[in-house]
Amino acid sequence: MSGEINWVELPAADTTKARAFYGSLFGWTTSEFGGDYHTIDNGPAGAIAPREDSFTHPRVYFTTDDVDASVKRLHELGGTAEDIQAVPGVGRLVHCRDDQGTPFSLFQPDQQS
Repeated sequence: MSGEINWVELPAADTTKARAFYGSLFGWTTSEFGGDYHTIDNGPAGAIAPREDSFTHPRVYFTTDDVDASVKRLHELGGTAEDIQAVPGVGRLVHCRDDQGTPFSLFQPDQQS
């Protein structure tokens, strides 16, 4: 369903420390997905990921049925979007900002998922 939160990413300067912190706080366990990106096994749908200059706050992903149409509408409403990225076997995503500059992301699941 469009508009539902389906994924959260928590940026960390040190993902090992962050995984220990959230593990102690919430009892979360994680699995390495690739590189230093770790999915949360027993908590919210999401991951602990390396912090980057443009990724310093938690990132929320909202589901959309049509990422292209959503980006078009986002632009009409005064928002901005980066290039849409395809994740093979997973879906398509795009990092955006609303008309006030608040970051969020859109995700369209792969039809085969």
